[in-house]
Amino acid sequence: MTTDTVDTAKLWDMIKDIKFGMFTARHGNGHLHSRPMTTQNGANDRGAVLWFFMSRQGDPVADLQAASEVNVAYADTGCDSYVSVSGTARLVEDDAKKKELFNTFAKAWFPGGPTDPDLALVAVVIAHADYWDVKTNKAVQLFRMAKAAITGEPPTDMGEHAKVRMS
Repeated sequence: MTTDTVDTAKLWDMIKDIKFGMFTARHGNGHLHSRPMTTQNGANDRGAVLWFFMSRQGDPVADLQAASEVNVAYADTGCDSYVSVSGTARLVEDDAKKKELFNTFAKAWFPGGPTDPDLALVAVVIAHADYWDVKTNKAVQLFRMAKAAITGEPPTDMGEHAKVRMS
């Protein structure tokens, strides 16, 4: 069963420990391109924006400047939880925010620190998100899927699916 909500707490709870999201943007050739990106949000940044650091010289920045609609997908297969976030991406020129979000991991990509001229701060303003959170154990899931295969009826109660609308 799918529910609609505006509560972002569950969304953030599901992605807070997932280090990488697959950032998908429309490339100049019209194709969708996905790349692993590290979400930079801290505990105080769990609102309606995802933050990323990207190279100003890289394709992702060029892609989002040409077409700002993006998707970021997260998966924690160990917990059977999945999140898909749709939104609008833009470059943000905010030195204070760069310093606030900068960390040791980012330094590996941007050795000049938060003032590295190649460091682009990208904000994805979340418009919509879907999440799927399966709480039943694997044996129960397999049983329900086997039963569905035999009966021809789709499995039910496979977990929580909700849509988070930001606007």
